[in-house]
Amino acid sequence: MDAAEDCANIEYVLETHRNEDYVSGSVELKEALGAEICHSEELPFSYGDHNLTGGEVINVGSLRVKALTTPGHTFESVCYAVSDADLGPDPFMVFTGDTLFVGDVGRTDLPGPEHWESISGMLFDSIHGELLPLGDHVLVYPAHTAGSICGSMIGDREVSTIGVERRTNPLLGLDRDEFVRNRLGNRMLRPPYFTRMESLNLSGPPLLKHSPEPRHLPVQDFEPMWRQPDTIVVDTRNPEAFAASHIPGSLSIWLEGASYYTGWAVSYDERVILVLERREDAERATTYLRRLGYDDVVGYLCPGIAGWRNSGRPTESFGAITAPDLKDALGGGGLTLLDVRGEDEYASGHIPGAMNVYVGHVAGVARSMRGGKPVVVTCSWGGRGSLAASILRRNGVRDVSNLLGGMHSWNALRYPIEKAPAASG
Repeated sequence: MDAAEDCANIEYVLETHRNEDYVSGSVELKEALGAEICHSEELPFSYGDHNLTGGEVINVGSLRVKALTTPGHTFESVCYAVSDADLGPDPFMVFTGDTLFVGDVGRTDLPGPEHWESISGMLFDSIHGELLPLGDHVLVYPAHTAGSICGSMIGDREVSTIGVERRTNPLLGLDRDEFVRNRLGNRMLRPPYFTRMESLNLSGPPLLKHSPEPRHLPVQDFEPMWRQPDTIVVDTRNPEAFAASHIPGSLSIWLEGASYYTGWAVSYDERVILVLERREDAERATTYLRRLGYDDVVGYLCPGIAGWRNSGRPTESFGAITAPDLKDALGGGGLTLLDVRGEDEYASGHIPGAMNVYVGHVAGVARSMRGGKPVVVTCSWGGRGSLAASILRRNGVRDVSNLLGGMHSWNALRYPIEKAPAASG
């Protein structure tokens, strides 16, 4: 939605909590539009204009926005119930942040193991004490849909209602003790970049106007940057193209994956230069990286990998193996099969004999694979496998291949799988 298209001004930015999975854009909105930033008084935010207390109301025209104190996902979580004076005092919608999702609730492990049990109980109390009493008719607008790392079973609908969630959300039918036990068993990955996001969103991220826009880099300008030890090449092309030809030492992170997996693989001390499928991908890739706090994106190779290759600069490749070829090769026992999916994915069905190391932890086991058997990497479709293979290559594992199509191709051919708990690295 574009406020300008509706002839509307943005007067307030209402934060639901200190986000941990991306850099908040509230400071940018204030800089651009003069909007007032509001967030919870429960954390000492060093930016913003208004620290809200529970029950406080903000008036916007005929709308009344009431802040609801809802600790659980974090201690300072706030939801916002909206009513319209022209329709009566009862709310008709609520923005639930990471407290209540479609089919799920927020994770409760982020405040730390010493708080996990108590804050899980707080989440139950917040949902049943603040949100469900709003009424079944109230529209629910959560902060995330399916795929977010802030919940494990989030549905892919953007909007729900209190009534639908009351009837269909499996976690809302649990009593308090059952709910707490469920949350304590809900073990999810905590990406390393979360700590940086939390810090930036507490102190206020630097304005993007202070970060130069990435520029196109001809081969002769790209090469000396590539050779600097504090620079990393992120290649956003598809896995097959990367496997066939890439700049030595580069990381394979497909374009959409850059919005998450960069945070597992790239240090904040490194500046980033890009290799792209299309020049127009530069803006999207830069946006994804900036949302994770990577502001030092210098530029992108122009005219792309073909220009680099045609100039005689060095390239590398690694193997890309099909499911039938992998099945034949496994019979000899002469390779290491590495499944880099999450533990739950691995446990739901993996190739017999595969060891499980999540893609974000692959660098930690690379040393043990140097000079050993050839390594074949698999994931769901090939994206994480390509990233893992590129990490292994950067860490000295030379004989590595990626399974084309990942487990999708293996399962499509009805090849055998095992279902067992993961032995994660």
